[in-house]
Amino acid sequence: MNIHKILLYPFAAVYNLGTRFRNHLYDMGHKPSFEFTTTVISVGNLNVGGSGKTPMVEYLIRLLKERHAVATLSRGYRRESSGYRHACEFDNARSIGDEPMQLYRKFGKDIHVFVSEDRVFAIPNILQDVPETKVILLDDALQHRRIRPHLTILVTDFYRPFYTDFLMPLGRLREGRSGASRADVVVVTKCTAGLSPEKKSEMTARIQRYAGNKPVFFSGIQYVDPVPIASERKLEKKIILVTGIARTESIVEFIQSRFELIRHFRFGDHHHYTKQELGSVLKYWKEQTEPVSVLTTEKDMVRLLNPEYHPFLELLPCFYLPIRQSFLEDGSKFDDLILQTVGKTDGTQ
Repeated sequence: MNIHKILLYPFAAVYNLGTRFRNHLYDMGHKPSFEFTTTVISVGNLNVGGSGKTPMVEYLIRLLKERHAVATLSRGYRRESSGYRHACEFDNARSIGDEPMQLYRKFGKDIHVFVSEDRVFAIPNILQDVPETKVILLDDALQHRRIRPHLTILVTDFYRPFYTDFLMPLGRLREGRSGASRADVVVVTKCTAGLSPEKKSEMTARIQRYAGNKPVFFSGIQYVDPVPIASERKLEKKIILVTGIARTESIVEFIQSRFELIRHFRFGDHHHYTKQELGSVLKYWKEQTEPVSVLTTEKDMVRLLNPEYHPFLELLPCFYLPIRQSFLEDGSKFDDLILQTVGKTDGTQ
């Protein structure tokens, strides 16, 4: 252990005591938690950012929206509004957060998207505002102990599984690895194609050491063809990549396999861009002597649609790269697990 980690270890130990005590209060019933008759499915992770929660929520939406009335609920991380809010056509990434806005843009005609810091308060309001709601998907809610979901899905990144990580500030875990025991199912995300049975068995054993004998599924990311953000443009072979997400390994690997990546402007997760930062991208693009396109993520795209960025989008040939989650195998078993959970709650099974 290097000197940096040695200095951080006492802070991680104190943080561990705090999270363990909080969870103990909920486990013993000293802090109240609430269960609702409407099916509530929670998607969360143990670490801070970048585990693939939003693609998992999108997968669930696609699975359920033709069968049931679905609503999503998240706190709307880094939004500039507060309180309970039902997403509408006048919202943007600043008013409801980038991930809820992404869901609203893609599925707003089929589902209802809500944000609220107090999710116990929000759920009765959702059921009052949209009484036909049969399923509520809680985004980023593993640590939200005030609600008892009917099913909890823990997602963990293939490149940085929770069992190799450490508590903050030593690592990126929000709570100890034992928090995985609250999950009903674990999904390893961002897996590489052709993952060997031996690697799957090894990861499953290490996950179940903390989660117990819970089903473990392996999924990957499928990138869809880049889509122009503003007007139709030709996608060039040379690419400038602009990202404000936690983990960029997958998108960088994909772009390098299909294009020539000449520069990566990388910012922190949920980053709200400044005009100066986009001005730097524009300046670099103008300096190129050959045609170049600008590519970003879907989550970044919804932030770049804010009105103050329109002048840059009119000049830059910007594209975004949609993604979809897919299971490497046993996807039908995962689907059945979800559908059975909903069926038991609403009485159809």
